[in-house]
Amino acid sequence: MSDPELVVRLADLRAMWRIRAFEEKVRELRLADAIVGSVHLCIGQEAGPVGTCTELRPDDALFATYRGHGWAMARGVPAEEMFAELLGRSTGVNGGRGGSAYFTAPEYGFHGENSIVGAGVPIAVGAALAARVRGDDRLAVAVFGDGAMNQGAVHEGMNMAAALRLPVLFVCENNGYSELTPIAAMVGEPELWRRAAAYGFTGHRVDGNDPAAVRTAVADAAERARAGEGPALLELMTQRLVGHYIGDAQEYRPPGEIEAARRTEPIVRLGAATGLTVAELDDIRDQAYAEMAAAADAALAAPPADASTAREHLYA
Repeated sequence: MSDPELVVRLADLRAMWRIRAFEEKVRELRLADAIVGSVHLCIGQEAGPVGTCTELRPDDALFATYRGHGWAMARGVPAEEMFAELLGRSTGVNGGRGGSAYFTAPEYGFHGENSIVGAGVPIAVGAALAARVRGDDRLAVAVFGDGAMNQGAVHEGMNMAAALRLPVLFVCENNGYSELTPIAAMVGEPELWRRAAAYGFTGHRVDGNDPAAVRTAVADAAERARAGEGPALLELMTQRLVGHYIGDAQEYRPPGEIEAARRTEPIVRLGAATGLTVAELDDIRDQAYAEMAAAADAALAAPPADASTAREHLYA
């Protein structure tokens, strides 16, 4: 392996460990009731955000799902401000108002999560249309799960993007389950990327556990979209190593499935590919956990959000 390749792989590994450590700390805080409300973790799906966001420009607009912590981190949102938001602290990215499912940080190109399944797609299409009107080459990216592919708003958004050849990427994180139901039980054609052809744009199925494969696919699709060649659908194949939400018993998953997924998850795979010793790999992991512990402690020390301001920044 050449030195430049090793540098990229190490950067990817560190970025994925930061997301993993953040999510595991969030789980700890939620189970201790320091964080309240529904929380959805992306443990096992870190390669998608890392591979995608390294190919995005600062002014590109990314719209995530409610499983969006990793996407926010990959866009550069500071961990302490994210913890503070989830903890309802005044120092959170939205002053403690958004919580886990709704926070946004547009100054980092992260235009928010959404608890309505698939709702980010038409919003991203609107952002792409705005870029077209302004005459710039800003890209919009909509991230959603496999279950969202069956939502009417997703169909409508994809159709509009295709008709107007808008600069938008549709990134489907296919972790095999639409909440608690296998995606194969919900569709006639389980290879979701094939739907792109019906709309008239390109689609690809990508190894979503390999940040390099994701990066390559995103780079190609982004270049074409910026050049006026229209949208693309990227189906990132991955697995989540945790439940759909914290508290999900996962009794719907076959015996041995999670154990098998742990052998092919992104951090394990990339760590083995670096050629580093066990001690060197452990050091990368330990640095990530130490960073997130410190960020969480700082967030916990911040004052709670002022409840009297709860109705501020609301629009109807």
